[in-house]
Order: sequence, then C-alpha cells, then structure tokens
Amino acid sequence: MDNKVSIRDMIEKKRSSTNLTSVTEKVIPKFLLIIATISILTTLGIVITLLTETINFFKDVPFLDFYTGTILKPLGDDAQFGVLPLLTGTIYSTVIAMFVAIPVGLMAAIFLSEYASDKVRRILKPILEILAGIPTIVYGFFAYTFVTPLLRSFIPALDPTNILSPGIVMGIMIIPMVASLSEDAMSSVPNSMREGALALGSTKLEVTWKVVIPAAISGVIASFVLGISRAIGETMIVAIASGSNKDFTFDITQSMQTMTAYIVEVTGGEAPAGSTIYYSLYAVAMTLFVFTLIMNLIAQYISRKYREEY
Repeated sequence: MDNKVSIRDMIEKKRSSTNLTSVTEKVIPKFLLIIATISILTTLGIVITLLTETINFFKDVPFLDFYTGTILKPLGDDAQFGVLPLLTGTIYSTVIAMFVAIPVGLMAAIFLSEYASDKVRRILKPILEILAGIPTIVYGFFAYTFVTPLLRSFIPALDPTNILSPGIVMGIMIIPMVASLSEDAMSSVPNSMREGALALGSTKLEVTWKVVIPAAISGVIASFVLGISRAIGETMIVAIASGSNKDFTFDITQSMQTMTAYIVEVTGGEAPAGSTIYYSLYAVAMTLFVFTLIMNLIAQYISRKYREEY
C-alpha cells in the first residue's frame, strides 16, 4: 500500500512539474517578445523625435544652406546655421583618431593572435581592454591637461584647445575595440591554414600577412568601421579638449567644434524651446545619427560580403 501511495505521489509531482514547465515555456517567449518590442519602439521613438524637430528646423533654415554653409553663428539677430564647420571638426577628429587606433590596434591584435603565448594573451588582453572601461571624461581631461601641453612643447603654434590632441586621445580610447575585434577575427582562422603555409616554407610574418589577415579581413575591416563610428559619436573628449570655435578651418592646430560638442553646448546653454537654435540641436543630432547609422551598415555589409566560414 505504501508503495502504491509513493508511486501515485511521484506521478502527481511529475504532472505538476510538467504543467509548470508548460506554463513557463508559454510565458517566456511572450516576455522576450515584449522586451524586444520595447527596444524597437524606443528606437522608433528616437527617430520620430529627431525627424519631427528636424523638420521644424528646416522650416526656418533652408536645407541646402544648412549643409553647404560655412558660417555657424547660432546666437544674435543675424544668426546663421551652416553645419560644415561642425562636419569638418568631426571628420578631422575621427581621421586623427583612426590614424592612431588602426595601426596600433592592428599590431596589438597580430601580436596577441600570432605571437603571444596563451599565458601572455590571458594577461595582456584584459589589461588592454581596461582602456575601454575608463570614463571618456577622464580621457578628456587627460587630453587637455597632459597631451596638449606635451604637443605644445613640439608645436608652439598649437592652440590651448585644438582638434589634434583630442583626436589622438580618441585613438588611444578606440585601440581596445580595434585590437579585440581584430584579434577575435584572426583567432577564428583555422590553425590548419597556418600549418599548411608554414609547411610550404613561409615565415611567421608571411603567414600573418598573406594568410591570416586576408582570411580574417571581414572582421578586421568591420573593427575599423566600428571604431570610426565610435569616434564620430564621441562627446566628452572633444567637448573638453577641442574648444568651441565655430570657424570653418582645416588647421588641426586650431580650436574646432564637433557635432557632439555643439549638442553639449546648446543643451547646456540658454536655448529656449521652440527657437531656431533649439531646433538646430535636433538637426545636428539627426546628421550625427545618419553618419553613425551609415558606418554601422557599412560594417555589417563588409562582414557579410567578405565573411569566411570554415
């Protein structure tokens, strides 16, 4: 009798456990759908907000005048809104950053993937990635208080605020991204390809440049493009160290303002809601959004087009 009761209890427990599992399997997908929907709706809300306010801006300022104008004077009775000075500052800072991040990051990735032992890789890679965890405002003060005075000892004509210093520091900040993503792409290349090239008489360096990097080129280029996207959207470094000069210039020793720095300045200043300068904030933000979106789409395209599956 005890055995019958025990078996019956076991059956009941199994049924209750099965019912709970069934309910969980039905609830979890719906919960995950709600979470995914929230993220999509948030993105749509951001885009709709930017578009709405940007349209209001272009009611006052012609589209061509905004994107071809070289004079940006948002304050005063004769206010002019030309975005080219901001575009120039953004592009210059990004180019300088990638001149620093791409070679250093790629060389670090090659060392970690092809030359470092497992023990050295486990030590160096986390240390390298610590750079990615440093707040960007710290990088900004580092650029302003250390890098700029150091550069002025070699370039006396360098302004106290300039685009060269924050560009270099942004490159240092992006190094972990380029190095980590490139190293992951190189590590995914099968060892059989390396061994085959070595068996044919290739040197370690020849294997790296002629076999490993071409095989991992999609991931490497994607890391470059994502690094560019990160540099375009950087805010605090340029807001602190690049200054707020809105003149249209190509001199990297002078103060320049980027799109993100302009957004910080406008949001922190006296820009009454509904004014043209207030709406210019959204027009610049929309331009920045489009730039970043294009960079991300290019990275995805490159990854899909040149991806190698082994």
